[in-house]
Amino acid sequence: MIIIDYNDKRPIYEQIADRFQTLIISGVMEADEKLPSVRTLAVELSINPNTIQRAYMELEKDGFIYTVKGRGNFVKKDDELIHRQKEKLLAELEDQARACLKQGIKKQELICRIEKATEEVFV
Repeated sequence: MIIIDYNDKRPIYEQIADRFQTLIISGVMEADEKLPSVRTLAVELSINPNTIQRAYMELEKDGFIYTVKGRGNFVKKDDELIHRQKEKLLAELEDQARACLKQGIKKQELICRIEKATEEVFV
């Protein structure tokens, strides 16, 4: 479920938080679903529990999860948050497309690359 890329320049806690965000936004993780405990995930990934705790704190701060004392962390159902996150990603895609077009990359080449990326995701 969570894979750490040690070649990624982002901190490990950001990678973990981003992966959970993706799982929540895509609907793989449903509302009120329990996340793995900090200790369990730390052992599974062979990393410090403080790193997992920081990722969970970021997710809670951003509104993706909520904590129940003594029970753990759970996915928060917030359709507006999910909508805003998708809009943010699409806006970033639009900005990147504009940058590519300004650099002389043709519209059809952009479309081909997007199609290629979608095929890779859904294989």
